[in-house]
Amino acid sequence: MTENFQQHYSEDGLWDKLNRFARTLGREVLEKALVLYYTGIDEKTPKWAKTVLFTALGYLILPLDTIPDLTPGVGFADDTAALLAAAASVASCISEKHRERAKQKIKTWFKDTSPANPSTPSSSPSTSSDENN
Repeated sequence: MTENFQQHYSEDGLWDKLNRFARTLGREVLEKALVLYYTGIDEKTPKWAKTVLFTALGYLILPLDTIPDLTPGVGFADDTAALLAAAASVASCISEKHRERAKQKIKTWFKDTSPANPSTPSSSPSTSSDENN
């Protein structure tokens, strides 16, 4: 598969996907996507790392990928693998600040913030004020 998934990335597309599939993706995948997003928008992140990050996020956004997202039980397995591979590739660029911002955003999306109950969104995620901060 030689397609450049980075061309599928858009900020609106990312937030739309996260909004629509918050429950299906679950807290861990959402948080990983947000860490990558916050790392990618950081002006200190090198261009090569942004390419890796936005390619993985583009793959997440793409509705028709290796395993279609609506396939019950496994639909986001390939997306999760792409996010994990991207995170491993750019680990040196991910800061505690990026992780903390992702955690804070997750807390605004989920009522119960304990790890024991990871799939209880209080409301749909929104882009209201945080995506550019």
